[in-house]
Amino acid sequence: NSATTMETRSVSPELLAALARIRVVLVNPLYGGNVGSTCRAMANMGVSDLAIAGSRTLDLKEAQMMACHAQSILEGRTEYASPADAVADCGMVIGTTARGGLYRQHARTAREWAPEILSQALAGGRVALVFGPEDNGLANEDLALCTHIIQIPTTGEFSSLNLSQAVLICLYEVFVQSEAHVPPMEKSELASSEFRERMFSMWRESLLKIGFMNDDKADHMMLGLRRVMSRGALTNDDVKIMMGIARQTEWATEQAHSKANPVEEANV
Repeated sequence: NSATTMETRSVSPELLAALARIRVVLVNPLYGGNVGSTCRAMANMGVSDLAIAGSRTLDLKEAQMMACHAQSILEGRTEYASPADAVADCGMVIGTTARGGLYRQHARTAREWAPEILSQALAGGRVALVFGPEDNGLANEDLALCTHIIQIPTTGEFSSLNLSQAVLICLYEVFVQSEAHVPPMEKSELASSEFRERMFSMWRESLLKIGFMNDDKADHMMLGLRRVMSRGALTNDDVKIMMGIARQTEWATEQAHSKANPVEEANV
């Protein structure tokens, strides 16, 4: 499991209901592993309605292995004979494509369509996000069913995305649009100018004691240190850590000097 997830607010009943109205439709997926990974991506973003459209046999063992803790979505999937059947009850049908062409010129990014997707779902409408098979994507007859088209920006050299990655990107944009996520907040307040100056004073003394710089170069070197320290805002906790390093540096220097000059210290 990734350790880089953000904190999330308690999802409101209204948002949960809206997310339940978003259906992920996989048209003739080739690999069970991609279906399982799609289930996990859906669980990450609070979506659970999975539809498999087409006649291709699904490798359930592989799918279950890749679904991890989202097997309930895999087990609760609905299978349809065709994409038309899978989206029949959906007002907003969004196809995904990496290809261009006359019938795909009205494509937009998932970020651009996300507000409308969420708005439709919150208003009670059912929305389908349709993804084609891994080898060729959606055919023109499948895109003809769609009211909107998503293209995910990529480099021109390689525009094809893994199926589950494409699903995750689209659902991520919708979930972020809901504002259910909470940006991480610093627990420590920003350090005051006075506190920062105390830190720089300690570092100046420490760097002089360890011979990192001489008196005639101290001002110049300290400006360089200030530049390094100014690349981001320093909190009180940051400053305390840096001051602690300076104190320990001075202590270690004094200890080393004492061991190197035992007679001198005894005479004192």
